[in-house]
Amino acid sequence: MQFLQTVQQKFPEDRDMLSRVSIIEEGDTKRVRMAYLAVIGSHKVNGVAELHSDLIKTTIFKDFVKIFGPDKFTNVTNGITPRRWLHQANPRLSELIASKLGGHAFLKDLTLLNGLEKHVNDAAFRKEFAEIKYANKVRLAKFLKEAQGVSVNPAALFDIQVKRIHEYKRQQLNIFGVINRYLHIKKMSAEERKKLAPRVQLFGGKAAPGYWMAKVRFAYCVTWL
Repeated sequence: MQFLQTVQQKFPEDRDMLSRVSIIEEGDTKRVRMAYLAVIGSHKVNGVAELHSDLIKTTIFKDFVKIFGPDKFTNVTNGITPRRWLHQANPRLSELIASKLGGHAFLKDLTLLNGLEKHVNDAAFRKEFAEIKYANKVRLAKFLKEAQGVSVNPAALFDIQVKRIHEYKRQQLNIFGVINRYLHIKKMSAEERKKLAPRVQLFGGKAAPGYWMAKVRFAYCVTWL
């Protein structure tokens, strides 16, 4: 009620706005507009991507942009930072890169990584890079064995996808790709299979508690294999 009174005072000529931005949707059955409640109660509203952030300001929340102003609606794209992903998760690789670039300034300016191009023919650098990569795969293989009881070959190609699980997104396309490769391998001769690089496919993620279809579809594809 307090919010609607504020809107009425700010836009006395636009009576329809009150119904458009009301938290309660009137009708045979009254419903709470949870998205509106979230906008009103939040300090900032952020989209999941720049395109999405722009869309919500020009479509479903355009009235709220008039009420609160454009500064309430921001865009901070989800992602990782070099400091966390590279420097903390892979400290050996971070140190190797720093040794070739003269320090860790690249963590704040990734364009400095271009400096590694002059080391592509450095046999010692490439050897250490490969050793670090293999050591990390050995660590992951050990974790998989301890956590899941599954043994994998650390010398294999690791194809890893970890993200929120949807019924219609990349995981489904990815698992279809796995099924397709599996069927092709089944048709190959023993000699042809020997030429294939061993491959380990790893999926990680979770679906929302009520997202039944995402769980069922993904689980069905995995079970099929």
